[in-house]
Parts: sequence; C-alpha cells; structure tokens
Amino acid sequence: MVRFTLMKRFLSALAMATISLTPAMAENDVLIIAHRGASAERPEHTLAAYERAIDQGADYIEPDLVVTKDLVLVSRHENELSETTDVSSREEFETRRREKMIDGQLVAGWFAEDFTLEELRTLRAKERIPGIRPANVAFNGLYQVPTFEEIVKLVRAKEAETDRKIGLYPELKHPTFLLEEAGIDLVDVFLRDARELDITASDPIFIQSFEVSALRRLNQRGDFKLVQLIHPQGGPADEPDMRYAEMKTPAGLADIAQYADGIGVNISAVLSADGKPTSLVADAENAGLEVHAWTLRPENTFLPQSLKSSGGDAAHGNVAALQALLISAGVSGIFADDPGGAVVVRHGAR
Repeated sequence: MVRFTLMKRFLSALAMATISLTPAMAENDVLIIAHRGASAERPEHTLAAYERAIDQGADYIEPDLVVTKDLVLVSRHENELSETTDVSSREEFETRRREKMIDGQLVAGWFAEDFTLEELRTLRAKERIPGIRPANVAFNGLYQVPTFEEIVKLVRAKEAETDRKIGLYPELKHPTFLLEEAGIDLVDVFLRDARELDITASDPIFIQSFEVSALRRLNQRGDFKLVQLIHPQGGPADEPDMRYAEMKTPAGLADIAQYADGIGVNISAVLSADGKPTSLVADAENAGLEVHAWTLRPENTFLPQSLKSSGGDAAHGNVAALQALLISAGVSGIFADDPGGAVVVRHGAR
C-alpha cells in the first residue's frame, strides 16, 4: 500500500467533524483484511505478522508480492529493500545499490529483482517506522523475507489448526516496471505459482493491483476475484492517459466492472472531510463492485485530533470511531494494521 501522507492530511480535515461510535455496528459482515499482517505489532510482511493476524481473527492476510532474480515470489511492500530489511548494512551487497525509475519516480536502493532467493534469504526484516512502532523494533533481525509459497503453507496450516477458512489478498507490485526493466512477467509468475500451490478461484482470494493491464490479463486467464486499487492522486503506471479520479466516476466504475470485482480505495474516497459518506460506495455497488477501504492504523499520528489519546504520536487513539464511519458508509472490507482490534470492533464489543 501507499505511504500515509495523504491519509494523514485527510484525517486532519476529518478532525473538524463530530465522530461517534454507532451502536448499529454489531455483528456486521465487513471483511477485516490484515494490512501486511498484524503490522502494528510485528514487522510487516513477515510470517510472524501474518500468523499474529490470523490468530487475532483476520478474514484475509495481505502479502504484497515482488519477485527475485530467479523468479521466486516474495513478500515486501516494495521491491526496494532497505526500508524493511538490513540490506544497507550488509557489506557483501554494497555494490548492488542502484537507482531506478519506477512508475515515474527515481528510487535509490537495493531491489529484490537484483537478488536471487538464496541471497535474499540472508537478509533479515526490520520495522519500517520504528519511531511510531518502537515495540516492533524488538523483533528486528528475527525474521527472513517470506516466499509466497511459505505464506500459503502457513495459511493452510492455520486453517487445519483453527478449522476456519483464511483468505489471501496478494498485491502484484509494479508489474509494468518489472516487465520493462527486468523482463519479468509478474502475472505469469503468479499464475505459475497459483497452479503449483493448487490455488483456485474457489478459494478465498482477491488479487489486487494499482495497474489495469495486469488485472485485465488475469481476468482473461482465470476466474480469480480481482480488485482495482485506486490512488487518491495520479493514474495507473501502465495507462498514462488515465486518471484515478476518473476511475471513481460512474463511467469509470462501469469500465472497471468489465474486468474486476471490486475497488480498493483510500479512506478519503469513502468519507468526506465532515465524516459523511461520499457517493462512491453507492456508485460502485450500482456498477456491481465491492469497495474495500485502506488503511485503519491505531496510532495517534494517523488519527484526527478528536480521536487522539494522550501519550504522543505512538500511543493508540480511538481508531474504532473511524472504523464505525467506514462500516456505516457501507464498505465491504477494511484494511487494518491492527486486525485484532478491528475484529473486536466489528463484533460490537467496544
């Protein structure tokens, strides 16, 4: 998922509104999607974060998928590795540092597609935002970068343990860039792994992307449920003449419905600055699309002033009130960094 700057601006505006937790929330069926696992409690995109989220009752876990030089799918929020691993401190990989133009932005660092899986497995995960999540720093260095195969095996083991279905919600990261830069077809690699891991469209799985062509190809080649991600600004990297703002109009949603089953949008697309619902959920439903909103984060730094608690930026505020507004707006899924808390709120226990 995208960085939190735009969300923070929206939530600052939302602080002007009167927000309250409504009693009508009890026992609704909104999906709780563990955003990068239980990322408020463990370093994101680690097996520990995914297992923690499953144990807390999340309906789906969300692995962002990038790919190694030898075509193995692994889970990182971005293909650039330095924010979430110790690669920058590893002398043996010092010469791997590169600058690449990714989706119109110059990015410097170390990139998954330049490493074999064997090399990548020597790295260790670390907390991405240690100033906000200092408790997660205690887990730095404990976990490897997981493969998609390991994540699927974890899900199946937990399904056998808990006797409940656990969904997968992978995001294909930068497929056009990888095809043009490295000659790697991320759609082909994903479908290969899906076949080998016996993942079918009848399983609880959504596949998401900010790009259009990858989803259109997936739609042509199978029956998986697909979700078009829509950023608050700009447009898809593979469609330079297309704007995300136009994709949220009734006409744009009707076009998305030709190849996808839902949209994934920033909370600011669902709630206006005064906390009231926009027309997006109703418009999407008219087009036959589900709406999944991102991202609920519990820390004060991500919340409007009216929902902050005492204790500084890293302390947890009243994120339940924001979740209540999203549920009232009619979204069918919510991405959450604290899936355990979101599950509790969903069942009306707060």
